[in-house]
Amino acid sequence: MKKSTIIILAIVGVLLITAFSIISWGVSTYNSLVGLDEGVNGAWSQVQNQYQRRFDLIPNLVETVKGYAEHEKEVLVGVTEARAKVGQMNVSPEILKDPQAFQRFEQAQGGLSSALSRLMVVIEKYPDLKANQNFLALQSQLEGTENRISVERKRFNEVVQEFNTTVRKFPASFIAGFGGFSQKAYFSAETQAQTAPKVKF
Repeated sequence: MKKSTIIILAIVGVLLITAFSIISWGVSTYNSLVGLDEGVNGAWSQVQNQYQRRFDLIPNLVETVKGYAEHEKEVLVGVTEARAKVGQMNVSPEILKDPQAFQRFEQAQGGLSSALSRLMVVIEKYPDLKANQNFLALQSQLEGTENRISVERKRFNEVVQEFNTTVRKFPASFIAGFGGFSQKAYFSAETQAQTAPKVKF
């Protein structure tokens, strides 16, 4: 074989190995992004699961309180209306790509949390209600759900952070751009959460 043919074959071999390495890296990075994206979707499903649990508990809580707090209609109506707002939202994993829709979702859930807080304050006025076993069980379930929501939101934010970091890092950002991967929204504290609540007796 001629020396020039050997050189050409060596160059072609190096180019093929380089091309194969780049393609392998691209496929590996893309698959990694797919895995992280699915992780975000899975964490989002868990958040939704806990919000649904709370949503399902509220009618039972309202009905139990209604019998005791007949003249507290404004608070009960507020809880029912806040629950209805949450129920009207069409929430899918696509919401994670739309910061405005995600913010509306957070506001609706925050409104429901606020309405439930007002309901709990009203309940303090009724000693018989506070001693009622059905109410105590519901309250315990609701408190447990709120804790689960907090835990799942924290986990969701951790998964989103990992995904967003990977999407933004060089050179994975090239694959992310070609693959249609974009940053996801985080859960954040409501603006009124910055102000300490005033407790009045």
